[in-house]
Amino acid sequence: MKNKIITILLLITLHQYALACETCEKQQPKITQGLTHGVGPGSNWDWVIVSIVVLFTIATLLFSLKYLIKPGENNSDHIKQTILSL
Repeated sequence: MKNKIITILLLITLHQYALACETCEKQQPKITQGLTHGVGPGSNWDWVIVSIVVLFTIATLLFSLKYLIKPGENNSDHIKQTILSL
């Protein structure tokens, strides 16, 4: 219980450092203001790269959920069935 309280207090304390400071916030584009430190994206290629990474991440999440919920294997000895039988 003591560890949980210490962890919660530590997270509350460190929360202020996770957000951008006023100087960094002024340098950011409107879409990322208040979220990140430093200078914003240098060119439009940075936005393209970030967009592609976001699409891959969402696709990976959707496929992992799809194959976890309905794996498509009907064999009772398949390893995926151990997860479903819990």
